[in-house]
Amino acid sequence: MKYLQIKNLRKSFGNLEVIKDISLDVEEGQVVAVIGPSGSGKSTLLRCATLLETMDSGELIYLGEHAVWTDADGKAVYAHARKLRQIQRYYGLVFQNFNLFPHYSVIKNVTDALITVQRKSRAEALEIGRELLRKMSLSDKENAYPYQLSGGQQQRVSIARALALNPKVLFFDEPTSALDPELTGEILKVIRDLAAERMTMVIVTHEMSFARDVADHIIFMDEGVIVEEGPPEKVINNPQNERTRAFLSRFER
Repeated sequence: MKYLQIKNLRKSFGNLEVIKDISLDVEEGQVVAVIGPSGSGKSTLLRCATLLETMDSGELIYLGEHAVWTDADGKAVYAHARKLRQIQRYYGLVFQNFNLFPHYSVIKNVTDALITVQRKSRAEALEIGRELLRKMSLSDKENAYPYQLSGGQQQRVSIARALALNPKVLFFDEPTSALDPELTGEILKVIRDLAAERMTMVIVTHEMSFARDVADHIIFMDEGVIVEEGPPEKVINNPQNERTRAFLSRFER
């Protein structure tokens, strides 16, 4: 089943066209890695997919339900607010800079949306939150505050918070870019574990070896278009496009 469909997405900022007619499908249980140079449109693609940026035109579909479509004038039309709120429950987003509430404890960061958005009881929310913290090896940090945690621990809390709402698709926007190399490994392990559980994920990353090892499908973007895509053994190990080869030549593979 297709959990996510993006069709003919276009997005400009002023006169700068950042996304140029991109289409992609994400199947249930699939891990898609999006790679490419800075400024290629990767994060904008994710922000459009998660309704943080408005599309100029194209279609955005989750589990067969349209969030965005294009009208007869070629302009993007968004579903009504109630429908969008429903669709937003289908996905979660892990930011590169954690975006935790600094005045909330770890457990409150994880459980707050369960109580305020999903209207779960405090007892049920705590049960879910504590199980996720256990999964993230953070049970002993339940009552800590973000400033008391390492960057890697903060990112694991943000992953737990995203998972708490039981999304169908989990997006990661450069999840290790704010971490030093020593902490990067612990986040990549968490994502590998989620992939092993067949969590559907779309990951913007600059970690080429990680993308090769964890993804089912690689998308290489440059200048707002998909230059090359396919399985990791093709795109990473044997790229066909000259631009892809030039980009990957800077990385150890």
